[in-house]
Amino acid sequence: MPGRVTSRDVARLAGVTQATVSYALSGKGSISAETRERVKAAAEVLGYQPNLAARAMRTRKTGRIAVVMGIPIYNPVSMLAGAGAAAKAEGFAMEVHSVDGDVNERSARIVELAGSGQYEAVLSFVPTSPMVPGAVPGDVSFLTAASFDEQMHAAGELADAGPVEALIEELVALGHRRFLHVAGERGFASADGRVRVYTSTVARLGVESLGVVGHAWTGDAGADAMRALPDDAPPLAIIAANDLVAIGVMRGAAERGWSVPGDVSVTGWDNYDVSPFLWPSLTTVDNDRAGAGSRAMRRLIADMRGQDWPETEESTPGRIIWRESTAPPRA
Repeated sequence: MPGRVTSRDVARLAGVTQATVSYALSGKGSISAETRERVKAAAEVLGYQPNLAARAMRTRKTGRIAVVMGIPIYNPVSMLAGAGAAAKAEGFAMEVHSVDGDVNERSARIVELAGSGQYEAVLSFVPTSPMVPGAVPGDVSFLTAASFDEQMHAAGELADAGPVEALIEELVALGHRRFLHVAGERGFASADGRVRVYTSTVARLGVESLGVVGHAWTGDAGADAMRALPDDAPPLAIIAANDLVAIGVMRGAAERGWSVPGDVSVTGWDNYDVSPFLWPSLTTVDNDRAGAGSRAMRRLIADMRGQDWPETEESTPGRIIWRESTAPPRA
């Protein structure tokens, strides 16, 4: 069985010293960007993972980052996967802590984690009290990424409603002139934002809206919205709150004898795993939760290393994935 890959092996492949490997992978020292990337590439080729226990003994740094989650409405696995990959790429181990309760209870738990001596940094994806930064030990980095609000609903970049405008504009370009929005639950930043963008966009483009209905994140909301429409509603384009609502819309359309996308074009949101395999496959928005997690983790690590966070790394709008459920309206 081959032995464990060491920093000496990485140094040999990259053509640098062991000290340079240490500096490059820790983000310390005046290492050129070219050298740092060469070392990282060598480490990746060899599958090198820093020995966190040895590093802790040598530097009194644990190499561990605590990530705090609440109890969100949806499974945050993609976001956590993105954060974990970013931590691993920089030589850190990530541990996830799910914390329930109000903002004060969550904040107290975060301060407890930061003061435990087990972590170099704490990243919170849930809102925290203003007292937390001052209560965290000075040698522990801390960052709150505003991914959820007080009710654990998606917030910040995860709630960006900008793609609604682009969806409607493209559907209008395809020839659609009548729209309906089957919205998510009121009080969610994501749902409320999409309603605002939908309303303003159809008004700006001068197309007809049959209203904003549903206000739930369920397939029943989509199916019921279609059942309530008049017989002469098609041709019609539906902006659904998420992919589950959109699937309900497609079911309701089939019950009415309306074809998708011939009579009714349908768009969803969240790019569920099943969405490419529906018949027809579903046009949707992928708001890149893995990217949101990765950006938050890399921003925290930059803070740990005293590095500036580049403006170019700020969040980007969700990506529209055009599939078979949208097409020009049938004449």
